[in-house]
Amino acid sequence: MAMDANEIERRIKTALPDAEIEIRDLAGDGDHYAATVISETFRGKSRVQQHQLVYAALQGDMGGALHALALQTSAPE
Repeated sequence: MAMDANEIERRIKTALPDAEIEIRDLAGDGDHYAATVISETFRGKSRVQQHQLVYAALQGDMGGALHALALQTSAPE
């Protein structure tokens, strides 16, 4: 069962309450998304650490309910 964009956003927002999140369905199939996540939590962290925080928010569903997620992360300017 695929994960919808609202569920992805809800999980990220739960883990990173200050986050600005934009989710795009890349293929129209509910399995391939791109997300832009901006959060103060990312400040001072490497890109890999930022992505790890987002993946942790998805509670192990990457590769299962959520097939692909292209991430762009940053701290606010």
